Amino acid sequence: MDLHYVYILTNKNHTVLYVGRSKQLKKRLKQHKNNNLKTFTGRYNVYKLVYFETTKYVNNSIKRERQIKKWNRAWKENLIKDMNPDWKDLSEYI
Repeated sequence: MDLHYVYILTNKNHTVLYVGRSKQLKKRLKQHKNNNLKTFTGRYNVYKLVYFETTKYVNNSIKRERQIKKWNRAWKENLIKDMNPDWKDLSEYI
C-alpha cells in the first residue's frame, strides 16, 4: 500500500516552519537536507522533521497540506506539540 505524507519541517531554533507533502518522504527529506541555497528550506536551514501524518489517498494529502498551510503559526505549533512535544527530529521514524 502506498502512503502519502504531509509533514512540517523546522530549523534548529524553531523560528521557521515549512509545510509539505510527498509520497516518498525519506527521499524528500534528503533533498531538503542538501541545503540548496536557491530553495526556501536551503536558505533557512529547514531540515528537521517535527511532524508528519499519512494517508492512503493523494487527494487527501493535497487537501490537508493546503489546509495546514493556511493556518496561523500557533495552530501549527499546537499540531506539532500534540504529536511531538519536545520538537525532536522524527526523521528516524520514517
